[in-house]
Amino acid sequence: MEPGFPVPGWTLPVAAVARRCLCGVLLLLCLLLSIAVAPLASSQARADTLLVMGDSLSAAYGIDPDQGWVNLLRQRVGSGHEVVNASITGETTSGGSARLPEILRQYHPDIVLLELGGNDGLRGLSPQQMQVNLSKMIERSRDAGARVLLLGIEVPPNYGPAYSDAFRGVFTQLAGDYDLPLVPFLLKGVDLDSMLQADGIHPTAEAQPIILDNVWPQLAPMLETQTPSAG
Repeated sequence: MEPGFPVPGWTLPVAAVARRCLCGVLLLLCLLLSIAVAPLASSQARADTLLVMGDSLSAAYGIDPDQGWVNLLRQRVGSGHEVVNASITGETTSGGSARLPEILRQYHPDIVLLELGGNDGLRGLSPQQMQVNLSKMIERSRDAGARVLLLGIEVPPNYGPAYSDAFRGVFTQLAGDYDLPLVPFLLKGVDLDSMLQADGIHPTAEAQPIILDNVWPQLAPMLETQTPSAG
């Protein structure tokens, strides 16, 4: 038998082995590629958790909860984000500050929407103490790895210009001190004659889309930015 001469009966097995080897190599490459891509896909698919810490304005007081601006927000962001509404009617900054640590531990939010202060104002509580309470909430949220969006509110004009200015100044001062995005007045654009309930304080269902539209320009850029890992 001359060297290099094809041996009858060997040609088919050699080709079959070659095909199997090629398939094995391709399978190995696919497995390696899937392992490399999996962490990237996992990080891109991670959903941000949004925590709303508010009072009756965010708790849909007096209306169907499905019509409240927080639920409208949930619908707008879709399934890519979890929206947790920890708002309680009648909540003050003091009460919110006391509740926040446990809520942060429970939900590990990426973004905290802080909407408190209205009940402090209605009760004529000290704007200085309100600022202290909100500062604690901002710092605790940041320590937990969350970013904060501050939602401002104003008191009725009958409280007098001195108190009204001091109250409004709390939100602008905090936003400046902590470099926070700020919605200066949550109820901007809400018709106070036709879009308030009978109590003259709480917005109707008709006002809720307007409230969400006030929040959205500040919130939307935050949703596009990945939250840094805590620690």
